[in-house]
Amino acid sequence: MHLKDVLRAALMRLEDCRVGSPRLNAEVLMMHTLGCDRAYLYAHPERELTEDELARYDDLLSQRGRGVPSQYITGHQEFWGLDFIVAPGVLIPRPETEHLVEAVLDLANHIPSGARIVDVGTGSGCIAIALADELPDAYLYATDLSPEALEIARANATRLQVDKDIEFRQTDLLDGLPDEYFDIVASNPPYVGESEHDKVQLEVRKFEPHMAVFGGTEGLDIYRRLIPQAERVLKPGRWLAIEIGFSQEERILALLEGWQDVRSIPDLQGIPRVIVARKTGAGR
Repeated sequence: MHLKDVLRAALMRLEDCRVGSPRLNAEVLMMHTLGCDRAYLYAHPERELTEDELARYDDLLSQRGRGVPSQYITGHQEFWGLDFIVAPGVLIPRPETEHLVEAVLDLANHIPSGARIVDVGTGSGCIAIALADELPDAYLYATDLSPEALEIARANATRLQVDKDIEFRQTDLLDGLPDEYFDIVASNPPYVGESEHDKVQLEVRKFEPHMAVFGGTEGLDIYRRLIPQAERVLKPGRWLAIEIGFSQEERILALLEGWQDVRSIPDLQGIPRVIVARKTGAGR
């Protein structure tokens, strides 16, 4: 069959399975099957697919039709212009998390060279690695409770040539890290409430790691633990930057009582996405 005909049939198949963005998914899975880019698909519509290629593509479509995220099928996701390995053991990096990276970079610009930054719950390592790529003089740390996540994060750091710039630690949040040591604590914690379980996309709740998505009944459990721990490890006058979920702004601001210069940063839709707060005391 010709490439264009296979893609047309794939589009209809994914539509029947109610897969979102069916054309994009069909093309992404075809690019993965053929090891090509999108330009190749449009430049060679008459290309004949081999039986092996058709069989592999059919398998990928079957997985996507069952709800498996395309990122887990291909094993890749772009974040901050970098290509990350992803697998079911880590949360798939989202574009909105780039707002957290931007916030940390803005804070780091006001800290002397050699800022110490820790990414809590690193998952795929996307935040820490993006920061290491942008801040060659910074000292980066990344923590996660999951050994599987840390293995993937280390692999990504090696592929993207920043493995010597990040110290990875298997620990629960900030346990075991020294007091008043860091300039910035950054985190995209699990913030979906168990009470919202049925409202979450099926492919998220079925295939992405539960501990990386859900944060207790209201989605606030990790914030309640992380904020006081961050206050302990931050130098006086230094910063906490956290991603938050929809409608969580007021409740998290309440948890930050006593912090200084607390502010929310909206995403492109105007929804509060990141909160930054400064620990009391003079910086040093």
